[in-house]
Amino acid sequence: MSKPLDEKVALVAGATRGAGRGIARELGAAGATVYVTGRSTREQRSEMDRPETIEETAELVTAAGGRGIAVQVDHLDPEQVRALVERIDREQGRLDVLVNNIWGGELLFSWDQKLWEHPLDTGLHILRLAIDTHIITSHHALPLLLRNPGGLVVEMTDGTAEYNAENYRVSFYYDLAKVSVNRMAFAQGKELAEHGATAVSLTPGWMRSEIMLDHYGVTEENWRDALEKEPHFAISETPAYTGRAVAALAADPDVHRWNGQSLSSGQLAKVYGFTDVDGSQPDCWRYVVEVQDAGKPADVTGYR
Repeated sequence: MSKPLDEKVALVAGATRGAGRGIARELGAAGATVYVTGRSTREQRSEMDRPETIEETAELVTAAGGRGIAVQVDHLDPEQVRALVERIDREQGRLDVLVNNIWGGELLFSWDQKLWEHPLDTGLHILRLAIDTHIITSHHALPLLLRNPGGLVVEMTDGTAEYNAENYRVSFYYDLAKVSVNRMAFAQGKELAEHGATAVSLTPGWMRSEIMLDHYGVTEENWRDALEKEPHFAISETPAYTGRAVAALAADPDVHRWNGQSLSSGQLAKVYGFTDVDGSQPDCWRYVVEVQDAGKPADVTGYR
C-alpha cells in the first residue's frame, strides 16, 4: 500500500537522538527517504559523548518503512553542509522536507549563571550550535528544496513564540537561542512564500528524550517513576509525538496555511488527529501555562 510520503525526500539535520530521531523515524513510517545527520557515529562520538548514533537512527527509519541514510555532518562547517546537499541532489534530485533540529547544547547552558557570570566562549558556542547551524543548513539546502513546489522547512525549538515572548527561558543564552529559532521560521516563511514553499517552527512539549530519561534515572518503560521527583513530568511525551506532527505537516496538501507560524505538537495533534504512542494527546504548553506556571498541583486531566 502506498504511504503519504512515498517518493518524498527529507533531511533531518540533527537526528542522532531526541526529537530528531523521532521525526526521522515517523517520516520513514510515512514512506519517506530520510537523510539523517549528526556528529556521532559508531566510530566517533561528538562532544556530548552520548551512545546514540546516526546509523541507529537510519536503521530505525528503514525498519519503520522508509529508507534511512546516515551522513556524518558537522552543521557548523559550511563545506560539509554544502557537500551533503550536493549528495542529496546527486542521489535523489530533490528535497521536499528540511528539518533543522541541530542543537547539541544540553550540557553547555547554565540554569543559574547570569550573562556576566557565564563563560563567554561557552555562551557564544551555544548560540553558534543553536542558530548558525540552522542558517548554514538552510542557506545550502533551500535552493534544492525550492526546485519543486510544496517544500516544507521545519525549525525545531523549545517553546512557542507566544510563550517565549512572555516568559524568560532558563538563562540568557538558552532564552536567546530558542527565541531566535522561532523568528528564523517566520523570516524564512516570508522569503519562501512566493516560491510555493512553507516554513514553520515547531516545539515539542516536555519530551522524554534519551537525555531526559537519563536525568531522572528512568527508561521509557518505567518513566512514570520519575513523577516522585517531578510530578509535572506526567504531561511529558515521546519523541514520536513530535515526529508524527512533522509527518502530518509534510503530508498536508494545504500545509501553506501554517506558513511562518509557531506550532506545537499538542496543538497539531488536535488538528491532524495523531496521538502519542500510548494513544494520548498531551497538550503540554497549555498545561504549562494553566497548571505548572500557575502553581497548581500536577493534574493532567483534560490535558492528555
